Amino acid sequence: MFNGANLYLIVNFVIAMSFAGVFFAVSQRSRSRAAARWIGLGFAVASLSVPAELVIAYTPFVRSGAMVAFAAVLAGLLLIRIGVGSLYNVATRPLPLAIFFVVCTAIVVAIYDVPRSTLSHSIPYQSPFAISCLLSAVAIASSSYRAAVDRWMTFIFTLTGGQFFLKAYLAATVGAGPTASDYLHSSYAVISQSLTAVLMVMTGLSLLAVLVLQIMADERSNSEIDSLSSLLNRRGFEKHAEEALRRMPIGPHSVIFCDIDHFKRVNDTYGHYTGDAVIHAVGQLLADSVPASSVVGRLGGEEFAILLPRVQLDAAMLLAHAIRAAIAVHKGSSIPDTLSITASFGVSTFSERGQFARAMRLADNALYDAKAAGRNCVKHRLEPLAIVPAVG
Repeated sequence: MFNGANLYLIVNFVIAMSFAGVFFAVSQRSRSRAAARWIGLGFAVASLSVPAELVIAYTPFVRSGAMVAFAAVLAGLLLIRIGVGSLYNVATRPLPLAIFFVVCTAIVVAIYDVPRSTLSHSIPYQSPFAISCLLSAVAIASSSYRAAVDRWMTFIFTLTGGQFFLKAYLAATVGAGPTASDYLHSSYAVISQSLTAVLMVMTGLSLLAVLVLQIMADERSNSEIDSLSSLLNRRGFEKHAEEALRRMPIGPHSVIFCDIDHFKRVNDTYGHYTGDAVIHAVGQLLADSVPASSVVGRLGGEEFAILLPRVQLDAAMLLAHAIRAAIAVHKGSSIPDTLSITASFGVSTFSERGQFARAMRLADNALYDAKAAGRNCVKHRLEPLAIVPAVG
């Protein structure tokens, strides 16, 4: 007979399969592709418990259906645990999980004839589910991820694990039916399936949120990266420079502008492929030459910029001279031996965050000074001193 438990069972099947499909779809865009697929597979496998429950209630294959229902849920939760480990970069050993699955399934087979509405049956039956969820919570808590969404995930898996212990108690007090075939006709089935629906949606949406936020962060990062030089583009440079100055508002700070000399001649003589190779080589040399706290970007064409937080003008000038000399002798694997590369540099300094834009203009002006002086050199410009009128 169709009842509320049957309805929840069908709803749970649709929800689980929907999440499985969504996670497999998300895996196409996520860098955590394996994690998304493990989680999707976990939801798909766990959903197989629904047809197994219907087999138990409406066919003579009760024992087989009961074993499949238990094994499907447990296997699904363990697959999700593998996915969570992959998502949070926590080492997962499949063999212990497989042994855990086999041992727990064997225990459930052994207690099959124990009355279901007793703690002797419900605790051994529900505990493996609870432990599987708690393993996911522990994996997230032990990872290096500490964002709010990660703390939420720890809470969700802990809550889901706890509700399985609650189900063990409810099965013994409310009554899960004398036999497995009576389960869907009991009041406990309605409570159990409704709890499953709520927590499955919470867990699925939360995991999906982690993956979607990851994709959004990757897309945002990609939009700030110059694909040719692998440095920040102008937008990314300005954003990351502002963030660096927000962390260290008081200077002195320095800005270096770099421009590859006669770059148009490189393209005209050697072709754009060699020109691209020069851009990439200079970009990597800049990135490898500056302190870790620096912000390096390609502003466009053959022009680059470096922000040096807490670096004085003298030190910035020395660094610019060192980079200039390194570019002059550097030969990338894709750069012809007959091609000599040089670059011009402009340097400025500033003391407060609000002066950054002005310092960028001064560095750009200094770069023009270097080009006017014959190129392959370093020039600097400072903020002109205010002229105080004499008091007569």
